[in-house]
Amino acid sequence: MDKIVSLCKRRGFIFQGSDMYGGLAGTWDFGPLGVALKNNIKRLWWERFVIRRMDMFGVESAILMNPKVWEASGHVATFTDPLIDCKKCKGRFRADAIDSTKECPNCGAHDFTHARPFNMMFKTHAGPVEDSGSCVYLRPETAQGMFTNFKNVIDAFHPKLPFGLVQIGKAFRNEITPGNFIFRSREFEQMEIEYFVRESEWEKHFDIWRGEMRDWMTAVGITAFYEREVSGDALAHYSKRTVDIDYEFPFGREELYGIAYRTDFDLKNHAEYSKIDLSYVEDDGSKYTPHVIEPTFGVERTVLALLVSAYEEEKLEKETRTVLKFKPCIAPVTVAVFPLVANKEGIVGKAKEIYDSMRIHFVVQFDDIGNVGKRYRRQDEIGTPWCVTVDYQTLEDGTVTIRDLDTMKQERVIATELIANIKERLKG
Repeated sequence: MDKIVSLCKRRGFIFQGSDMYGGLAGTWDFGPLGVALKNNIKRLWWERFVIRRMDMFGVESAILMNPKVWEASGHVATFTDPLIDCKKCKGRFRADAIDSTKECPNCGAHDFTHARPFNMMFKTHAGPVEDSGSCVYLRPETAQGMFTNFKNVIDAFHPKLPFGLVQIGKAFRNEITPGNFIFRSREFEQMEIEYFVRESEWEKHFDIWRGEMRDWMTAVGITAFYEREVSGDALAHYSKRTVDIDYEFPFGREELYGIAYRTDFDLKNHAEYSKIDLSYVEDDGSKYTPHVIEPTFGVERTVLALLVSAYEEEKLEKETRTVLKFKPCIAPVTVAVFPLVANKEGIVGKAKEIYDSMRIHFVVQFDDIGNVGKRYRRQDEIGTPWCVTVDYQTLEDGTVTIRDLDTMKQERVIATELIANIKERLKG
């Protein structure tokens, strides 16, 4: 794990938040390559689950919502983790994350307080006066913004069941003990679906969406995932059934995604609190409250799972190659373009010409620093699938060398056919 964290900082994927001031626990900044990776994940996810389907409707709700939303959803009363304190060092921990019968992980003492509930929602104030009437929360999930827009979408688009509302957005949780790099942080991004179904059909759609989630992970290159049925007290207050999809991270097997059957809990509660009818009306005039299947995908956890899945160290004849073997559709950079030498105007000019022609179609990097071998290694570390080298032969016959990340094999192709060549490779 330390090697991945180091690579992320060194190569501009992820930095500690507020790093120059000593950082802030549970916050992370994404550098140029991290932003590109996140954007590729979100773009592919949106294309797959919204653009290519007829039954999905995208929304983007506000982060700040009327506080009554969180009363209706149950978050004010129940969105808590058990908190204990070490009486000696004053360290605070999740009671379900450590064994309080053993020593404090910070100071070694054996003296903890009793567990007490700690609400994880961040409070702030809207407007110039800070009083109880101006109290609002940073949303702890994106789901409620879709439930509060259920009637708006029904009235504007008249969708037929089953259909889904979809949102990608930030959520905030005041975690007691954030940690494991970007796995558990206080500010994170969710890709969520609220899929509205008839109660009699929830099991069918639950299984369909489990399959969709498996297919998504395979498509982007996440390996070694495991499904786990959640039961008993571990179920969220709104859920009748939840299946977590765990991933084998370096720090252990932990939750990556989840799918929950939320029944009609949210729509019924919002209807009760708002006094607005949130029923669905069938063509025959019958009315009822739809039930909900909720597939949830965390963006940062997806990034971390992809980094872990892609990271490899390969023993070569004279060195060890560090490489991120992303699927090309996910890689933050698609193609790198090199001039063989940086001091020959003809070669550099041709390389820049190729670079300019390709960046209209792909994310492309230009690199003329150091020898070609070192440039390959730099691109290996960030997972660039293909490197194009312009050399002396290019000036003679118009061909360039294209090198594959996974195999390291090189072949010569006609420069004018490069764009078509890369597009064809991307299909594979």
